Amino acid sequence: MQLEFTKMHGLGNDFVVIDDLAEDIDFAPEAVQWFCDRNFGIGGDGLILVRPATTPDADFFMLYYNADGTTAEMCGNGIRCFAKYLVDHGHIPADRDDLAVETLGGIKQISVTRDDTGKMHMATVNMGTPELRPAQIPVDFTGEQVFECPLETELGTFKVTVVSMGNPHSIIWVDDVDAAPVDTVGPLIETDARFPQKTNVEFAQFAGDDRILLRVWERGVGETLACGTGACATQVAATLSCLVGRESVIELPGGELHTRWSEEGPVYMTGPASEVFSGVIDLDEDDDVD
Repeated sequence: MQLEFTKMHGLGNDFVVIDDLAEDIDFAPEAVQWFCDRNFGIGGDGLILVRPATTPDADFFMLYYNADGTTAEMCGNGIRCFAKYLVDHGHIPADRDDLAVETLGGIKQISVTRDDTGKMHMATVNMGTPELRPAQIPVDFTGEQVFECPLETELGTFKVTVVSMGNPHSIIWVDDVDAAPVDTVGPLIETDARFPQKTNVEFAQFAGDDRILLRVWERGVGETLACGTGACATQVAATLSCLVGRESVIELPGGELHTRWSEEGPVYMTGPASEVFSGVIDLDEDDDVD
């Protein structure tokens, strides 16, 4: 069996994108792990299937898998790659610069700018209204929101602000993001019993002038070069902490995102996406692909 794929990334957060408009692909978790393996597969932080929308309110459906084979509600960098795939491959008419993408975290409205050839240059995504209520995130804390609350781990106690952008995020403010214990504390908090669906973990440093430096431990993936939903959740946490206003530049290892938490409620994220290469991969009959 041969399968066509496209390799894409948003600020270094990379994905294997596969056209499944015929809806005849069903990947077992082990298959997703193999695709995302950087030694034996194609390599990526996640895998995205392009499917028809299930509602007339959306243009297409994005099914997103983490590298460990689990599905996720949303991926901010992934959805910009998804939009670029649709625009650049002619699935969105050349005279349209807006689209609606259905995800497991709801429908996301996207506006794009195009370059001189008609391909997508940048995308602004309406990421939706942040969820702060613990039960809806979900996280096992009492009260109306989790704002800089102490969370004990075997490596010490950390103050976390917990926000859902369709998926859960725990933001920790640090003095030096380069020295932050991302690869040790990150997995401890990700799998802490207070988070029944696990959590992404953000280590954020306020750098002045509405600029935030950020590193992210992604749920089911590990540290990534960028995280769109994490940048949006950090914008919310920074605004609640009065460190910034409602707009910021979030500087991640892979590049910059612009985030804005509108007074109306939704958070908007603007950033680029890139297509790296496309190819065809041969699948053996014993691969875990149905």
